[in-house]
Amino acid sequence: MIESIDVQLVVPLFQQMSVYLLIAYLFSKTPLFRPLANLSSWPIHKLMVYGIFSSFCIMGTYFGQQTLDAIANTRAIGAILGGLLGGPLVGLAVGFTGGMHRYSLGGFTDVACAISTTWEGLLAGLVHAFWQRRGQTERIFNPLQALLLGIVAEGCQMAIILAVAKPYDQSLRLVEAIALPMMVANALGAALFMSFIRDAKFQADELASQVSRRALRIARRCVGLLDEGLNQRSAQAIAEVVKDETGVAAVAITDRQQILGFTGMGADHHQVGRPISSVITLDAIRDNRVVFADGLTTPYQCSIEGSCELGSSLVVPLRGEQEVVGTIKLYEPKRKLFRNLNRSLGEGIAGVLSNQILHSQLQASRALLAEAELRALEAKVNPHFLFNSLNTVAAVLRRAPQEARQLVLHLAEFLRGNLGRNTVTVSLVQEFEHIHHYLAIEKARFGDRLRFVEDLDEALEDEQVPALAIQTLVENALKHGISRAEEGGEVRLTARQQGDHIQVIVEDSAAQVPQQHDGLGLRLVRERFAALGVSCTLQLHHQPGIATRAELIWPRGVLS
Repeated sequence: MIESIDVQLVVPLFQQMSVYLLIAYLFSKTPLFRPLANLSSWPIHKLMVYGIFSSFCIMGTYFGQQTLDAIANTRAIGAILGGLLGGPLVGLAVGFTGGMHRYSLGGFTDVACAISTTWEGLLAGLVHAFWQRRGQTERIFNPLQALLLGIVAEGCQMAIILAVAKPYDQSLRLVEAIALPMMVANALGAALFMSFIRDAKFQADELASQVSRRALRIARRCVGLLDEGLNQRSAQAIAEVVKDETGVAAVAITDRQQILGFTGMGADHHQVGRPISSVITLDAIRDNRVVFADGLTTPYQCSIEGSCELGSSLVVPLRGEQEVVGTIKLYEPKRKLFRNLNRSLGEGIAGVLSNQILHSQLQASRALLAEAELRALEAKVNPHFLFNSLNTVAAVLRRAPQEARQLVLHLAEFLRGNLGRNTVTVSLVQEFEHIHHYLAIEKARFGDRLRFVEDLDEALEDEQVPALAIQTLVENALKHGISRAEEGGEVRLTARQQGDHIQVIVEDSAAQVPQQHDGLGLRLVRERFAALGVSCTLQLHHQPGIATRAELIWPRGVLS
């Protein structure tokens, strides 16, 4: 009798298991799979796990085989997977729901099955929590573990049936009939279901990894190409890099009005400079969204040439600081399907390029800000300095015409340096020459009270510095030191290498009044560097009666 029941049970139980596996395979292809594969802790995802596997429990009961006034079933698969993927609370809830449903159907094993199903969900949830606490969440997806857990869980169910269901003789006959088929079907079903989830997770992770690796390679190869903004030269170079890395049939890059770069199939009619005529491109720009025309569900037709071989297109907007500044478009020919990898990669590339465009725009904004600050500073300094300088020249002219002539020459060179400058940075040698003219004029005003020494390392002569930055420190030394000391003092200006950095020291020996670390002049120097995206260190050291030293340090080569 038992042997015949075993045979009668094996086929239906394995049929149920096959249904589970088909559902698992289809399920792994849907977006609902992602929270399961990533073990998401969001309440909505936990609720989703509960709903999915509670349904599996109920389905397992309904599809079960009536045997000896009981139901041989695959309900345990839902409880085990719910606990493994959702944790103890979700596993307990799934098991309780499946158990209460089984209890509602009656039979002499109703209470035993309700208890055992609840325990199966909780047991699997405890396994989930164990691996999470140990930081080994990948072990949760081990199919062999699901197999062993299925055997143990069903063994516990058989024990509970023997302990709870009455009469005992009937319980024993039932267990002898269903134990082995249910252990095999539920354990194997749980293992295979978990194998599907693990494989789908691996494929998703591998796809993400490939996208990340290629996007990083593209980002490295595109570094610096967008420093001058999105134009035809940078767009063409980027299009060639993207086509080389992705292997698609063609790549185009546009701004909001025209094609800036194109390479690959169809280059004879997708010409650089041609106005955008593609509806999907205009939609992507207008709506700031990704548009994918795969040529199957969404038709694609080249808007330029009817005989064009391109059959599908992915259009991804490139975003700037405030709006879409253009698009990147990936194409495949009519005889080739567009790979999901390239679709994901295209969106990733657009993100990388958008970040570089944003960085370029921010750098341009900083440069404009630095230029505006420089012009404002010059407008404020020049009239005041010019007034004092002319008064000094007038005073010297009466007693020393030749010296006055030299002062005029210094003043002319100083003003030429200010008025003729068209950049926000200058070389160190230019800045030192500018300061030399400035100090020569000031020396005529201070006389023997001012002495100055300049020392510029020849290896640093071509290194760039924000214009007027060092002069501001020299002006502070005169204002807070030399001008307030009756006997005057010496200003020492030094620029030297300090490892990979440049160190400029402006020191005055008068040391009369300690300068404020957050004074206007010093704050302007820091802001000038910050506006150019460069981190600098500016420190003041005051030794009363000995010296006041301003020490400015910034990385070498960053402004070149």
